[in-house]
Amino acid sequence: MDDDRIWDFERSLWLGDAAQYRALVDDECVMVLPQPPYVFTGAAATDRVSGTPHWQEVAFSGQTVIRPQEGLIVIGYTARASRKEGEDYEAHCTSTLRRLTHEKWRVVQHQQTLSAGSVG
Repeated sequence: MDDDRIWDFERSLWLGDAAQYRALVDDECVMVLPQPPYVFTGAAATDRVSGTPHWQEVAFSGQTVIRPQEGLIVIGYTARASRKEGEDYEAHCTSTLRRLTHEKWRVVQHQQTLSAGSVG
């Protein structure tokens, strides 16, 4: 997966709905989010992000892409997101993507650390 496609994939998760999460987040995913209980796995991870209001906009900065082995991509970045209600959010994030087949990728790890002053 080329870098542009990676960031389109990640953006689609920030802006997508519950169906998008279920399509792209692996059943064995581990997520660390800035809300209790903080560590989520499997369906609980998908349910947690599916149950939150959708972001209207997101911008990434400090984007890093690492390919430690064939079929595995690790990314790091800062996300700045906002909702139509005016809520702003900034977090430092990592995601790990695993290739299942040639064009089929799933998130197996995602982490968000709030930036100072951001509301979680």
